[in-house]
Amino acid sequence: MMKRILTLLVLVAAVGYTASAQRIAVIDIQEILSNMKEYSSAEKQLDDVAAGWRQEVSIEYDKIKSLYNKYQAEQVLLSDADKKKREDEIVEAEAAVRELQKRRFGPEGDLFLKRQELVAPVQEKVFSAIEDFAADRGYDLIFDKAGSTGLLFTSDEYDKTADLKKRLGVK
Repeated sequence: MMKRILTLLVLVAAVGYTASAQRIAVIDIQEILSNMKEYSSAEKQLDDVAAGWRQEVSIEYDKIKSLYNKYQAEQVLLSDADKKKREDEIVEAEAAVRELQKRRFGPEGDLFLKRQELVAPVQEKVFSAIEDFAADRGYDLIFDKAGSTGLLFTSDEYDKTADLKKRLGVK
């Protein structure tokens, strides 16, 4: 019995020592990214591209509206076959615009791919700096307090955002 208690105490002490030996840091990746010129430039380029594509989609919807208004005005003069033909044209045009919208803004669309092209290199630079920072300073865990990591509380002494911004040359 005494052996078990002694073994249990040694085990608890070892776990306690291991837990206290971990070094933990908390950073705010969003703050770092928002202060990086490369990231801001990439976001601006994305916004410009997206605005152009939104305008492209809007123009197509305006064309459909024009087709529909013309159809409404001429509907009384059209034969049933012509009505059907015009309705089909409008439906096809709507489907084409929805497809364009999906291709531009869908989950695997052009905007997603453009974001990967422009933003991914900046994010990789930050993550590489985080790995180097952790290795240099001996941190075992680094949490992103801006992300959805489930971190509910952190002491300011663990926030190393300013140190990482300094390392990246970001103000």
